[in-house]
Amino acid sequence: MATATQVYDSYQILRFSNFFHTYCSIQMIPIRLHYFLLSLSLLSHPALVLSAELPEVTVSDVRCIVETTGHNAFTDMHWFKGHIYLAYRHCPDGHNVHPTSSIVILRSSDGINWQRIHVFSVPNRDTRDPHFAYLNGKLFLYTGTWYCGPERPAVRNMNQMVGYGTSTDDGDQWEAAFIMEGTYGSYVWRTAEQKGKIYICARRRSNYQELATLEHHAKIVESRLMVSEDGKRFTDAGLFQRTYGDETAFTIDSNGRITAIARRGANRTAELIRLDPPYQNPIAKDLGRYIGGPFTFLYDQWRIVAGRNIVDGRPVTQVCLLDGDNLVDLVRLPSGGDCSYPSMVSLCPGCILVAWYSSHEDAHAKIYTAKLNFN
Repeated sequence: MATATQVYDSYQILRFSNFFHTYCSIQMIPIRLHYFLLSLSLLSHPALVLSAELPEVTVSDVRCIVETTGHNAFTDMHWFKGHIYLAYRHCPDGHNVHPTSSIVILRSSDGINWQRIHVFSVPNRDTRDPHFAYLNGKLFLYTGTWYCGPERPAVRNMNQMVGYGTSTDDGDQWEAAFIMEGTYGSYVWRTAEQKGKIYICARRRSNYQELATLEHHAKIVESRLMVSEDGKRFTDAGLFQRTYGDETAFTIDSNGRITAIARRGANRTAELIRLDPPYQNPIAKDLGRYIGGPFTFLYDQWRIVAGRNIVDGRPVTQVCLLDGDNLVDLVRLPSGGDCSYPSMVSLCPGCILVAWYSSHEDAHAKIYTAKLNFN
């Protein structure tokens, strides 16, 4: 079992302790009082406090639930009316941007047996990265779409992106795909719900700049926060990243504080971002590792972070805990090659259902599920 002594920088604690010893000696503070004051100082310094023991986590019940021909990727899950809904993107022509792509929605009552209940696509657009949100008794599903019709530009243009969505009251009947008003020029991504509103990550070029090539594209992309009160009309609500903005997963607490895990463009290391209302001044900390397709999830007292990491030069899907401002590795999901974009829901006491995609078995991107057991 991992402990906080493996998490915090013991060198920093030792350095602080040595400084304190020296200071107390100079001030001729008695040795017993010296150690008492040292203990109080450590306890009052959040960067040096040793946290509780971290849980043991095991992976079980690994299943490949989608292995149809083509590219199957980018999962999300959500509980709704006693069932788990799982969405992913399917494209017979592969990972890249194609108008033949579609969003597939599955349903399960136990996380084992899945039924396909809805499929939708958008003419002349690539659909990808589906994400659920719940509002006013409805389950919404959103997708970011690239224009790839007959007038598609030679260089893929984020300014032509727009979000599409669908929704259901009962899980059986889904409305026709609609444009998410206010999202033109934005790449919509993960969502969070709070106090009767849906919040969504939406990245876009700063001031919608036009570029002849993609050479400087990543640097001018912002990761922004948008909000909706009806699930269909969205307005700008804040900012995650001013530059190198990318995929951002986040949660919102009861006080409105946002904690986010954000990828950064061009394979840079990921960031931990904290935001307080009115969401204009993000506080970011470099997490020291690349995370592709990030996900964050609150389970019991733990904040789980998952996504693609590079280990020994190879991509894998890694599950971690965020302990303070540090990531602690828990388990590695069976994965490799083109992989990641995990999602999770609570399944049973001490158990989480996780979904992800990977091409580690035969270079064919498939959808997998497994149980994460917290001991």
